[in-house]
Amino acid sequence: RPLDNAPLPPHHSPHAPREPPMSTLRERLHFDAALGTVADGPRRYVLLRHDVLMGTVAALPQALRPTVLAAMADSVAVHGADSLRAYLADCGGDSEALIEATIDAAADLGWGRRAVNGDFLYVENSPFAAGYGPSDSPVCSCIVGMWRALSTIVAGRRMEVRETRCTAQGHERCEFVATDHSAP
Repeated sequence: RPLDNAPLPPHHSPHAPREPPMSTLRERLHFDAALGTVADGPRRYVLLRHDVLMGTVAALPQALRPTVLAAMADSVAVHGADSLRAYLADCGGDSEALIEATIDAAADLGWGRRAVNGDFLYVENSPFAAGYGPSDSPVCSCIVGMWRALSTIVAGRRMEVRETRCTAQGHERCEFVATDHSAP
């Protein structure tokens, strides 16, 4: 693991800082109190406490939790890809800029602080692990889904993502790895 036990770097990019190619998600979100909506263009969001979402999963019978977490990952991969395609267009098709925009958007949404190193994603302060509480297995399925969507778009082929460490399991940070779906 390239970043084992190392704190996340202060700047997540391995490249020199550059001007953002697009406005941040925080700047683009439109809160319409009259309609009761929060949106980034046509993409609607919902603000929900982390413990409400993940507490719902934790309250399910143990046998159902893996199925629900897998369904959450799949849903985020499908619907999150819509946001990623919009970000990619705004970034002029630049994959590196897409990665930067996605990391920034995740922070704007409260999805934790991230660093990317090749096929590895490292996350500190995951709201999903914090909202779930202690667990014997990884629980950050929403991050799995978004990392799957992002790595698939960047690689141009179907990627699989696995969370290998989770703070809900007592680890210092959550770690994810993307692998080629077609590889043996």
